[in-house]
Amino acid sequence: MLLKLTTLLTILLVCKIPILAQQKSDTIIPLETLFQEAKSEFSHFEKVHGHVTLTPNGHMHYLTWGNRSGIPLVWSHGSLTNAFEVLPFVDQLVKAGYYVIAIDYYGHGQTPIPDHEVSLYHIADDIKYILDELKIRKTVIGGWSRGAMISTAFYDTYPDRVLGIILEDGGSVSSNTYYHKMDSTQLTQRIDQLFKDRLQEQIFNSEFETYQAYYDPAEKGNQFSLLAWIRPTKNGKWALSPGVLQLLHMQTPEQFLENILYPTRVPLFAESMAILEPKIIYRNLSVPLLIIDPTHSDDLFPFETENARLQKQHPALIEHKIYPNTGHNVHYEHPDQFLKDVINFLKRIKQYNHLR
Repeated sequence: MLLKLTTLLTILLVCKIPILAQQKSDTIIPLETLFQEAKSEFSHFEKVHGHVTLTPNGHMHYLTWGNRSGIPLVWSHGSLTNAFEVLPFVDQLVKAGYYVIAIDYYGHGQTPIPDHEVSLYHIADDIKYILDELKIRKTVIGGWSRGAMISTAFYDTYPDRVLGIILEDGGSVSSNTYYHKMDSTQLTQRIDQLFKDRLQEQIFNSEFETYQAYYDPAEKGNQFSLLAWIRPTKNGKWALSPGVLQLLHMQTPEQFLENILYPTRVPLFAESMAILEPKIIYRNLSVPLLIIDPTHSDDLFPFETENARLQKQHPALIEHKIYPNTGHNVHYEHPDQFLKDVINFLKRIKQYNHLR
């Protein structure tokens, strides 16, 4: 089961699940058995698709699918998810002609948080390192939310390595644009609203206890992909993506506010999120860019006007796709339309770059 994250700050969406089991063909299977099955399937999956490379910033884990002769697509996931984010639609991308490389960036999946300060641009450097290792000269770069910001940082740093860009609700407009339009009262109310329903991070004594807590009995199978979220903490306990909210400097409303108002005072990773300025980065855009832009009454990134303005600057290069009445996670809410747009974009990339 993939965690279905619909906002940047939503974590631990599922509640405590009873220890007993899953029903298959009228047979009750103990959860301990399903856990062992999940461990085995996860191990096999990693042997087929998983890779770890040592970059200058530490060990970076990533997954690959498809034929190396396909058009490379490096996908960067959103906050509090990981490379498994692409699993529900990766087969269709491969069938369409993409060779998919999905990274785990710091603190997510199986990539640890480095001991030294890092930023979105350090991840861009890691992606370049992976491409060099795979002997890939140019790639399509894309991502969702925070991952879209990473894609923008990659293009900013390595424009000559990019065939095209896919930005799913992020990376096309400075993330603080929305908040800086608010007065102090409105801003405080908005942040309180984001945090009011957020559950505290839960810590468990073992990997199995964590699996037990988040296993969804309504889903069939062993839900092996859940293991991609479960990681050991620094003190030997277990949790979902431990340390990520600290990396993002978003553990409390006060930290969230600091990211907005005082970006140069916060840790480097959070600062890099706040100061990323796509208006500057894309001023000389030279490759096709697909902006996937959901709109909703409670939109996290209500940037339709800014995205339309950017599209008008580069009408021959930018496609601006608006998804009405859609939350932050477009690929989950509208997978068919998302796939259609991303696959059609591949045709434009091939035509623009004179590829077969």
